Amino acid sequence: MIGYVKGKVTHIFSGSAFVDVHGVGYRVYVPVSTLSRLTLGEEALLFTYMNVREDAVVLYGFLTQDEYELFMLLIGVNGVGPKVANGILSASGTDAFRLAVANKDSHILTKLPGIGKKTAERIILELQDKIGASDAAAGDTAAVTAAGTGATVEDEVTAALVGLGYSVHETVPVVERLRGSHATVEDLLKACLRDLGTGR
Repeated sequence: MIGYVKGKVTHIFSGSAFVDVHGVGYRVYVPVSTLSRLTLGEEALLFTYMNVREDAVVLYGFLTQDEYELFMLLIGVNGVGPKVANGILSASGTDAFRLAVANKDSHILTKLPGIGKKTAERIILELQDKIGASDAAAGDTAAVTAAGTGATVEDEVTAALVGLGYSVHETVPVVERLRGSHATVEDLLKACLRDLGTGR
């Protein structure tokens, strides 16, 4: 199993990137929060999970250990595969997901890609003891604190825009340009939608 890859980012696609490790290019599938922080030509270290199937070997990667650990918890839930888990992290972010599980809010979970009512209930049942309310609350506090720097807000807005059908390449430059004047997710999202030609 490949635990992590460290190398230069040579290509960035919608949902994945090529990482050159000593002349070998690894295609790594990543959530939006990681993709938005990768820079062409710069080195990155990604914690990875290798999914071995009959027809392919697929690498999933994450910039933070928190994303990686949550991904591993998700794929341990019956009915949640790596592709769905990656989609969940892209659409919600770690803090929002932890809060939804801690609050047993299946309604929010069913809005995530690939998650129906039964799967949402199974996620809550199997993960609520592993994702405690105290951890989620701490994550929420951290998100509020980080909002001043724009990091968490940027990730959530980028994920929301991708969920609305925009590509990462379209959204990241707009989010980067507008982030300084908008402190909340709602305000920044509205500004980005106006800039992209919708939400007027």
